[in-house]
Amino acid sequence: MLNKIKNKMKYKINHTKVKTYFSSSLIKSWSLFSMFFVLFSSLTFSQEISSSIDSTSIKIGEQITFKVEVETDSTNLVVFPEGQTFMPLEVIESYKVDTTKKDAKWLLIKKYGLTQFDSGTYTIPKQKILIGNKSYFTDSLKVVVNTIEVDTTKQGLYEIKPLMDVEKSASDWWKTLLIILVFVAVVAAFLYWFIWRKKPLTEAEEIALLPPYERAKLALKKLDESGYLENSELKEYYSELTLAIRRYIDEKVYDRALESTTDELISRLNLLKEGNQIDLSKETLKNLESIFKRADLVKFAKSAPDIELAKLDRNTIDLEIDHVKEVLPEPTEEEKLLDQQYKEAQARKKKQRKIVFTSLAAVMLLVAVYVGFGIKYGFGYVTDTLLGHDTKELLEGQWVRSEYGVPPIDISTPEVLKRDNPPTPQDIKAKLNITSFKYGTLQEDLYINLSTTTFQNQGQDPEKKEVDLTQVAAKSINDLEKQGVTDIFVKQEKFVTPNGAEGLKTFGTLKIPELNSNDFKDGHYVLLQFVSDNKDVLQQILITWADADRYAEQISERIINSIELKKATQ
Repeated sequence: MLNKIKNKMKYKINHTKVKTYFSSSLIKSWSLFSMFFVLFSSLTFSQEISSSIDSTSIKIGEQITFKVEVETDSTNLVVFPEGQTFMPLEVIESYKVDTTKKDAKWLLIKKYGLTQFDSGTYTIPKQKILIGNKSYFTDSLKVVVNTIEVDTTKQGLYEIKPLMDVEKSASDWWKTLLIILVFVAVVAAFLYWFIWRKKPLTEAEEIALLPPYERAKLALKKLDESGYLENSELKEYYSELTLAIRRYIDEKVYDRALESTTDELISRLNLLKEGNQIDLSKETLKNLESIFKRADLVKFAKSAPDIELAKLDRNTIDLEIDHVKEVLPEPTEEEKLLDQQYKEAQARKKKQRKIVFTSLAAVMLLVAVYVGFGIKYGFGYVTDTLLGHDTKELLEGQWVRSEYGVPPIDISTPEVLKRDNPPTPQDIKAKLNITSFKYGTLQEDLYINLSTTTFQNQGQDPEKKEVDLTQVAAKSINDLEKQGVTDIFVKQEKFVTPNGAEGLKTFGTLKIPELNSNDFKDGHYVLLQFVSDNKDVLQQILITWADADRYAEQISERIINSIELKKATQ
C-alpha cells in the first residue's frame, strides 16, 4: 500500500514537471512569435508609408509641400487625411493623389500645401492614414517660420494717409442705353415695314381694285393669253369664260349669280327684266343661256365643241358684257355717298388695326425692357426709378460734406443739415450750451440729428468727472420714448471713426409712429456718442430709418462711414 502511494506521488511530480516545462516552452515560443510579429510589422510599416517636407525653414506666408507616400496592394482602400489636421499650420491646398504601379504593388503619393503667418518653430503633427481596416501614422516634422526683416535705412516709414473720397466710377449706362435704342430701332423698323409702309400692290390686289367692268374685260384678255384652246383644254377655257361674266353679273345685277345654276340664273334675269329692273334684250338672255349650257356640258359631260365655236362664244360674252353695262342704271348720289362712306369706314378699320397692333408691340417692348432691367438691377430698383422714390434720389444725388458744431463734426449727408433750436430751460442753459442740426422728422422714413453739448466751466474744474456714455445713451433712448417711439431694442459696442476718434455706438430696432396716424412702422436706429479729450464736450449723431426703405439703410451706412471728429483749434 505504501508503495502504491509512493508511485502515485512520483507520477504527480513528474506530471507537474512536464506541465511546467510545456508551459515555459509555450511562453518562450509566444514571446519569440510576438517579437517576430512586432519586427515584421515595423518592417512592413517602413516599407508602406513615408512622409517628408520639401523645406524645414520658410518665411512667413511661404508654402511648404508635405508629401505622403503609401505603397500597398491594389485591393486595399487608402484614406488620406483631409481638412485642418495639420494645425498649427494651415492647409492652403490639398492636391490630387498621384498613383503609379511599382512591381506588384501600387505607389500612392499625396501632397499638401502648408503655410504659417506667424514666426516661430512649429511641429507638423502625426497624420493618420487608413489602409484597409488598419490605421497608420506618419512621423511628426518640425518647421521653422522666420520673420521678414525690413531694412528701415533703405525704406523710410511714413504716416498713415487719411481716407480719401473716391468718386464713383463711370458706369456702363450708355451701353445699356445703346442696346435699348438699337432694340427700339429694330422694333420700329419692323412695325414700319410690315404695318405702316405703303406696300406695292400685288397683281391680284391691283385687279381687285379695278371696277367690275374693267375686271371682266381683263379676265377675257387673260383668257386669250392662257393658251387653253391651243392645248385643247376646253373645260378650263369655258370655266374661266363663264366665270368672267358671272362675276360681273354678281357684282352689278344679281348678288347670287356665282352660286346659282344656269337655269336659276337665267330665270332670275328674266324676272328682273319683267320687273323692269334691268332692260336686257331677249337676244342677250338667249345668248347667255346657250353659252352657259354649253359650258355645263363641257365641264360635266366632257363635251368637246369646235375650237372656232369656242372663240365665237368668247366674242359673244365680250359683247354681252358691254350690253349688260349699257342697260345698268347710273348709280344715284345716295349710292355714291354710301359707297364712299363704306370705303372710308374700311380705311378707318384698317388704320385702327394698325394702331392696335403698334400699341401692343410698344407695350410688349416696354415690358421686355422692364424685365431686362429688372433682371439686371432688380425690379424694385427699376420701379422706383420709373415712378420716383425720395430716399433713392437722396442716395444717388450729389452729397454734401460739411462741418457742424465746435469742435467740428465732419460728415457727409445727402443734403445740408438745418439748424435746430430745441427749447431749453434757463437753468440748463447756464450749465449747457447745445447746438443741434437735423434732416427730416422722426416720423419720416429717414431722420438725421446731430448735436453738440458743451458743459459750461467744465474745463476749469480740476475734479471733473468722466462722462458715462452708457448713461447718456440711456437718457437719449428715454427721450425717444417720450417722442412716441416704442419697442426699442438696444445693443451697444465700441465705435471708432476713420480718423481714430473713439466713442459708443448704440443701435437696434424700434417702432416709429406714423405721420398723422396712430399706427407704427418698424425701423432701425444708430446713436453715436463721443466725448472730447478735456471731457467738456459731448457729441451725438442719431439716425433712424424705416425698415421697409432699403435706400435709407444705405444712406445711414454711408453717413456713418464718413464721420470724422476734429479737435477744436486754439
